Amino acid sequence: MVGVRALVQRVSSARVDVGDETVGRIGAGLCVLIGVTHTDDAVLAGRLAERIWHLRVFEDRAGLANRSVEEVGGAVLVVSQFTLYADTRRGRRPSFVDAARPEVAEPLVVALADRLRDLGAQVATGRFRAEMRVELVNDGPFTLMLDV
Repeated sequence: MVGVRALVQRVSSARVDVGDETVGRIGAGLCVLIGVTHTDDAVLAGRLAERIWHLRVFEDRAGLANRSVEEVGGAVLVVSQFTLYADTRRGRRPSFVDAARPEVAEPLVVALADRLRDLGAQVATGRFRAEMRVELVNDGPFTLMLDV
């Protein structure tokens, strides 16, 4: 089984709402949905944060994806997403047994966001254990799955 998992989307803007409140909003940058499994730890969360920060998905002058969110001065919206560990291989109902319980996942998602901040990122987040609505404008579209 892989460790911390992220669905990374290059965006021109993104926001996350809980009820009538906007709890996180960014302009151009990355919207990152984070999934955590049972064996993950803060070291893996930090490693994933560094991969996200240095991931070259923004275009250079030649139109090639050669620049990172760090290099373009973009922001990062981090949203916990336990469904990234859904097992859909059998039946019609996904199994979520590979997703870490909230009390395990939350500190690791916080650690990942904190590590991004330590690296210099402007970070916005969703709200853990809340029913969230994520709205984004995917730029490209450019979407990648990262596993650490």
